[in-house]
Amino acid sequence: MKSLSQSSTRSFELDLSNPVHAALCLAMTPGLGPRTFRLLTEALGSPQQVLESAPSVLREIPGIGQKLSHAVATRCSNAQVHEELQRCDEHKIDLLSLSDPGYPRRLREIYDPPGVVYLRGHLLPQDDLAIAIVGTRHATRYGIRQAERLASGLAMAGFTIVSGLARGIDAAAHRGALAAGGRTLAVLGSGLLNIYPPEHGELSHQIAATGAVLSEYPTLQAPKSGAFPQRNRIVTGLSLGVIVVEAAERSGALISARLAGEQNRDVFAVPGQIDNRVTGGCHQLIRDGATLVRSVDDVIEQLGPLACPAADQNENKILHPAELQLNEQETLVLQAVESIPTGIDAILQATGLPVQRILATLSVLEIRHLVRRVSGTEYCR
Repeated sequence: MKSLSQSSTRSFELDLSNPVHAALCLAMTPGLGPRTFRLLTEALGSPQQVLESAPSVLREIPGIGQKLSHAVATRCSNAQVHEELQRCDEHKIDLLSLSDPGYPRRLREIYDPPGVVYLRGHLLPQDDLAIAIVGTRHATRYGIRQAERLASGLAMAGFTIVSGLARGIDAAAHRGALAAGGRTLAVLGSGLLNIYPPEHGELSHQIAATGAVLSEYPTLQAPKSGAFPQRNRIVTGLSLGVIVVEAAERSGALISARLAGEQNRDVFAVPGQIDNRVTGGCHQLIRDGATLVRSVDDVIEQLGPLACPAADQNENKILHPAELQLNEQETLVLQAVESIPTGIDAILQATGLPVQRILATLSVLEIRHLVRRVSGTEYCR
């Protein structure tokens, strides 16, 4: 499927009439954060119009004082922006501005979306069906196993897995999705040319090859402690909900859970041993109303209609997210299965496929929770 990212970073000569270039120039203005970026662009119409406005005009906008209006008027040097565009070109990094049609829909809806997103890889329409999986960097074997299991199962069910590329639970979630042949998105707290932690450089390449690695920070920016809580709002903003797997009572993963609640996302938590400090935060979340997760089914059941937003234009029906990723043979077999018990002979007659291929395909559809076996030779939706 064609990527939604169609930004023009391949031409790195600075051109402020180019919406992406103007957005980058505004985003790189010292002292200007995502909330102010949105405030200014909504008040004046576009990054180009903001950059062309006099300081006196900017100061008329509530919340914009003399210091910030002067910073916008003088902004960062053209040389800085030019160098950043050149680095993006050399390393095949795309830019998505807030006004770009390919900018993730759910992320655009949060209170403080990034004015510019740096992107390596591709975003696809199916990434609208995303689940975040986060947790401690100091994960136990149990936590790693649960993160991989949930990520793999959700990926096979058609969900994109979002996490932060950190050690521990984040990395396990990414690897679980990749092992299942699914899509995963990694959101960094540093620039895309300064991968952190450094040992996850190869993992970031694997993610970008089939999904995407994203950041709101300039390409060379080093990781800073304050950037990671800021990064978490993007992880949750891209997602329908967030699953916390192993988190202490004071944990960055709990910041993600709080942000998810503020963004009207569902919050899930995986229980663990009650005397293990790295699961205290999960138990606190469950006590406070988060959905307890034992399996993929708990997540899909809680999301309900949110997990099925794609309509079949021909039949005007709602599709399960896993149906969005079926190949031709899987679709053919699924269409042959009725809502009432359907025998293998009926599926054979409807599809014309060999029995062994039908059985193998039914196993895949069963894993994706699209069909269920009701007897030895009968299946239903």
